[in-house]
Amino acid sequence: MPKLKTHKGAKARFRFSGGGKALRMKGMSSHLRMKKTKRTKRMYDDTVSVSKADAPRIKRLLPYSR
Repeated sequence: MPKLKTHKGAKARFRFSGGGKALRMKGMSSHLRMKKTKRTKRMYDDTVSVSKADAPRIKRLLPYSR
C-alpha cells in the first residue's frame, strides 16, 4: 500500500484539537475590514469546530494529522 498524500489546501485551512476534532477559522474575516465593527472583527479570531457532516472528508484529506 503506498503512502497517502496530504492535501496541501486542507493543511493550510484546518488543524486538529487534542481530542481529534477538526478545527477551522471563520471566513469573511479579511475583506472590507474597515467597515466592520470591532466586535465583529473580534468574533473572527477564534477557531470553530468543523461540522459533523464535513469532518470525515477533512480527516481523509489529512491522513497523518490526527
